Amino acid sequence: MIISIAKPNTQGSTVVTDEEWAKGNPNALVTLIEYSDFQCPACASYYPMINKLAEEMGEEVQVIYRHYPLSSIHPQAQLAAQAAEAAGQQGSFWPMHDKLFSNQSAWSNQPKAEEIFISYAKELGLDVEKFKADLSNDDIEDAVKDDVRSGNQALVEGTPTLFLNGNKINNPRSYDKLRQAVRDELSKLQ
Repeated sequence: MIISIAKPNTQGSTVVTDEEWAKGNPNALVTLIEYSDFQCPACASYYPMINKLAEEMGEEVQVIYRHYPLSSIHPQAQLAAQAAEAAGQQGSFWPMHDKLFSNQSAWSNQPKAEEIFISYAKELGLDVEKFKADLSNDDIEDAVKDDVRSGNQALVEGTPTLFLNGNKINNPRSYDKLRQAVRDELSKLQ
């Protein structure tokens, strides 16, 4: 009997698929993957920077969002990720993503966050019954777990964690530094 042991493929976990939540040019030379947690305060502080990057450099960079709920310290994070996925089933992942980060303080410490997420679905004009059904659907939970597995494979240790063209980067402390990191990556490729 021959047993083969492969080395872990950390690069493989940063490969982009067609089933990603993505903004920007899908053919861009630069891809930024963000592993994030909707209840994480640091992630909420990065949210405006990542959005601005997608708006200003959308032709040059594709931004990918992946769930990495830190449920041990953020008890509502898993449910929030499922709410974003459930909204995504109706074409509203990004509007729910934005609402969750913009209103983080309104729901993050609430024991009945699900009711708040349902109210967000109403505000976004979603089919609320479908949203509720999707919120507890095993496929939705599995989609979040798939992102977490991908993050574990990529050696994500906390949130937010950013990868630029498959390489983990130190989190920039300002929008200008984030934009410069993207520009530096672009200059290497042109």
